[in-house]
Amino acid sequence: MAKVALEIATPAQKPVLETLFQLYTHDFSEQWSGREDGELQEDGRFPQYVWLDSYWTDADRTPYLIRAGGHLAGFALINRFSHSGLPLDHAVAEFFVVRKHRRAGVGFAAATNIIRARPGLWEMAVARRNTAALPFWRRVAAAVVGASVEEIERDDALWDGPIVRFRA
Repeated sequence: MAKVALEIATPAQKPVLETLFQLYTHDFSEQWSGREDGELQEDGRFPQYVWLDSYWTDADRTPYLIRAGGHLAGFALINRFSHSGLPLDHAVAEFFVVRKHRRAGVGFAAATNIIRARPGLWEMAVARRNTAALPFWRRVAAAVVGASVEEIERDDALWDGPIVRFRA
């Protein structure tokens, strides 16, 4: 596996995150079949992430770029929004690794490094149709804290899918 490094994205790197979000949204759009979400705009791009600007203006939000072997490989957005409605310290809002670096340990290393660097109560809300994400976040949680992991199942207006919670 290539060496994985994290860096907090600067405002000057916002265009990089906007570009990565196009790839992320493209991947995620297959889960939106039969829904209004994920439609291309007339310019051939997906709509931009509504909350991206707030990652440089809100102290409770942190944008990370993920690098593998020095090359850009993805991003992680961390905030304090609780999909469970329960108190927390940190939540993974969005997490993306480009296909070239998937299943190579890059995402796992990035996720565990972010969590270990930020102690507290964590939450990862997993979209129900994103079936590959739940086993990934279970492995990450097990590596960080072992067996002390809680899973909450939601199917309401606040969230539709499982939520992984643990204290790191």
